[in-house]
Amino acid sequence: MTPSARVQAAIDLLDAVIAAAQGQGASADRIAVEWFRARRFVGSKDRRAIREMVWSAIRACGPVPASGRAAMLRLADGDPALCGLFDGSNYGPAPIAAGEPVAEGGIAPAWLIERLTAAGLDADAQASLLGRAPLDVRANTLKITREELRARLPVEAEPAIAPHALRLPSGSAAESWPEFSEGLFEVQDAGSQITCMALGVQPGEAVVDLCAGAGGKTLALGAALENKGALLACDIDRARLSRLPDRAVRAGVLAETRLLNPGSEPAMLADWQGKADAVMIDAPCSGTGTWRRNPEARWRLDAKAIDRYCAMQANVLAIGAGLVRPGGRLTYVVCSLLDAEGADRIAAFLAANPGWDVVLPSLPAGRPHGHGWRLVPFWDGTDGFFFATLVRRVN
Repeated sequence: MTPSARVQAAIDLLDAVIAAAQGQGASADRIAVEWFRARRFVGSKDRRAIREMVWSAIRACGPVPASGRAAMLRLADGDPALCGLFDGSNYGPAPIAAGEPVAEGGIAPAWLIERLTAAGLDADAQASLLGRAPLDVRANTLKITREELRARLPVEAEPAIAPHALRLPSGSAAESWPEFSEGLFEVQDAGSQITCMALGVQPGEAVVDLCAGAGGKTLALGAALENKGALLACDIDRARLSRLPDRAVRAGVLAETRLLNPGSEPAMLADWQGKADAVMIDAPCSGTGTWRRNPEARWRLDAKAIDRYCAMQANVLAIGAGLVRPGGRLTYVVCSLLDAEGADRIAAFLAANPGWDVVLPSLPAGRPHGHGWRLVPFWDGTDGFFFATLVRRVN
């Protein structure tokens, strides 16, 4: 493909991403996979160049753009070389017209900027939310130590901030390596690993991962348990939860999975009511802390969506709290940096449930925020998280 044809291809792919964001459709990653699958004639170098332009354009636009062309013009602003590729050539984009609409730049829509600022994130911290995410893995301590894994990997890996984490070179095809097939590691952001540490799981305990999804945190909790005790992984999403058993077998983690019906969770967990030593609640959220990986996600949010997430979070907190024995604990986690989903959510829970105390564990990164702890890309080099560990009083 010519450079101009690559630009037009990026515009076409951006149009599909924007339409999906406006209609709550598939993610940009999924759209790109399908888009390239339907165009097998596009070579690998062209694919990389097109993807780079698309994701750069997404990051360059604050509010959702009117079109892929408007988004690409935002990226081209101040870049004469890219502007020059709007040349009207065969398969290339039409020349730029005077006064042609250009997408608005910025970190996010104005209402989201206001909320991030209110949560104590300055301009630098907000900008870091759209940086490039690193590739971290967690050494599976059921099978190997971090240093042993580091020596075996085919690339130069550096220790990351979490005790079992390694940071790999960008673009590493980690899941294609034999070490992954052998279950020696899992791909997991160092910040996500730290949230698991906050629960303080010990061998022999009874542990519930209430919103397990595909099981990334479940596997970390299972490694901490050393397969001594009981581990239950639950979710209402059949497709995501169905991925966990095979992952657990590969990792050597012993875990029971349980698919829950929305609205019937307490009844379906009756055998665990008041019995768990530790409960992990990785609650559904807006994902503002993961924009580095999914930058178009900020185009899918509005104030009503945040309200819906808050209602779901209050619900899963109530469900999870019911599982905890007296003296037991729960860790509430969101990959969001909005106070409505984090600090405010825990404050509301504590106000309505006076029989709980806050614990601030000793962790290798992050800082206190409200009644919990926060990780921010700018300060910690991880994805963004808020989490809080609460202990149920014995009396």
